[in-house]
Amino acid sequence: MKKIFIAILVAATFTACDIDRLPHGSMASESIVGDPDASLDALLNGTYAQLKAWSDPMHRMGEYAGDNMMIRGSSTDAFYEFLSYARTPNNYRLTQMWDSGYKAIAQASNIIDMIDEGQSAEIDNKIGESYYVRGMMYFYLTRAFGRPYYQSPETNLGVPIVNGTPDDVLNMNLPDRATVKESYDQAIGDLKKAEELLTLDKTSIFASKEAAQAMLSRIYLYMSGTYTAPNTEYAQLSVDYSNKVINSGKYSLLAREQFMKYNTFIPENNNETIFAIKRVASEFSGFDHYYGVGGMYANLGGMGWGEMYASAKYIDLLNETGRNDWREDSYHLVDARAAFIRPTYSEEDNEVFRFIKEETTGNLNYVQAEITRSGSRITATEGSDSYTLTPVDASQGVYSINYKNGQTYEGVIDNYITLNRAYPQFYITKASLEGEESHLHSPVISRLGEIYLNRAEAYAKLGNYDLALEDLNTIRERSIVGGGYATLDASNADTLIDKERQLELAYQAERSYDVFRNGKELTRHYPGPQNQDEVILATDYRVVFYIPQDAINSYPGTLTQNPTQ
Repeated sequence: MKKIFIAILVAATFTACDIDRLPHGSMASESIVGDPDASLDALLNGTYAQLKAWSDPMHRMGEYAGDNMMIRGSSTDAFYEFLSYARTPNNYRLTQMWDSGYKAIAQASNIIDMIDEGQSAEIDNKIGESYYVRGMMYFYLTRAFGRPYYQSPETNLGVPIVNGTPDDVLNMNLPDRATVKESYDQAIGDLKKAEELLTLDKTSIFASKEAAQAMLSRIYLYMSGTYTAPNTEYAQLSVDYSNKVINSGKYSLLAREQFMKYNTFIPENNNETIFAIKRVASEFSGFDHYYGVGGMYANLGGMGWGEMYASAKYIDLLNETGRNDWREDSYHLVDARAAFIRPTYSEEDNEVFRFIKEETTGNLNYVQAEITRSGSRITATEGSDSYTLTPVDASQGVYSINYKNGQTYEGVIDNYITLNRAYPQFYITKASLEGEESHLHSPVISRLGEIYLNRAEAYAKLGNYDLALEDLNTIRERSIVGGGYATLDASNADTLIDKERQLELAYQAERSYDVFRNGKELTRHYPGPQNQDEVILATDYRVVFYIPQDAINSYPGTLTQNPTQ
């Protein structure tokens, strides 16, 4: 009897009434093929379950390597390498990303190989879901372990293409890594097949035709070159697939007030979410709240480490068109995306002047100097030094200070924010509070807001700046009332579009990839323990992650490592 081997880790999703269980976590392919309706749901559940384990390191690798957040200090956790760019192949979180991704690929491939198409719309749809998962995994793995597409995709290495369990598992010799181009081609082929087979309407926690189209919109954008050297063929394809999603009429942008609560909605009840990885509260019991993605960003209800905060760079972007005031008695958010930031104000509500100063080492750090008022005169005191504040925009509490080092700094009058070490805690809640359940979070893979921004960038690379501006302002004016840009052209398109992507897609694991795929450099000159003066170029070898050493050691064949310099 031929057996299709299924990972033991997902064997618990199958019950005796679903399938004929065989020893060692294997299943009889005859029973599956003979009665696919009885087993496909269980098989697909196992495939989707792999996404839950995969999504944790996926988020940390994409977000921590960017400039939207900072950490209170160094950490012994393996994720600190993502933030510090101290790349090593011996990292259990890298291994988790790799292993979970390839388990999802293997399980999706086994479904594709076992089940014939054309039996019913329902079965075809489930095969289509498998193609979607496999194509999505190949893309995400390639963008993490392969270089940006504009950099010689025909020769740079992507990931191994291994579609299914070989017949002879005892004498396997799997192929080495395919090129970046071949890896992207595999992802595109799978997603186009998914688009063809996915005909049924299901909720956003399942793959759909539009989810495949949304992913293709992003992949072709990644292939569309840089702003200075665009690939117009791929830019047009990104526009085409964005159009399919937007014109489907199945999704709508949340209104501003609803958008500000985006993280609290379950994905099935969110009209903007196209695909999300469903998590439930029972998966986050007790101390699990500490170890989820949101647990590093905030301590909510006494749960979570709360050791990573919104960066000063991101806070400045939020405040660019007007000060966001998070204080309870004067709460006013100019940018709706500031709703995902929650400063930890002291219960005493004592007023301070908060600004960022340059230390003698050249590093930047926060100062929260207590203030006193005497008529219209405001004095800030730091230790034994006192300073008279100069109004910049008094209506918004924005002032400047002529500091003792001869520099003039601008800051805000605010309530004191409690510190973790030397850093005010600007908690991030975008990956928490789903259904108001502490750090419950269903990671969003695709949503309509991203698709508009994909199309805006693709239009700009095609030189169609009027349509790019329309899409860009659709997103910007949702968050900043009356804040749309007046013009967009070749001189400012890359700056304005990239800024809006950073604001809109923060804490969704997109930022670092967005910087490097367009050939730009990453700088993190803001308070925090990171190397504040380091400039990370898109050509730096550390832009990609090492292949996990555990994967190389256990791989039945050659698995080439990424360059070490």
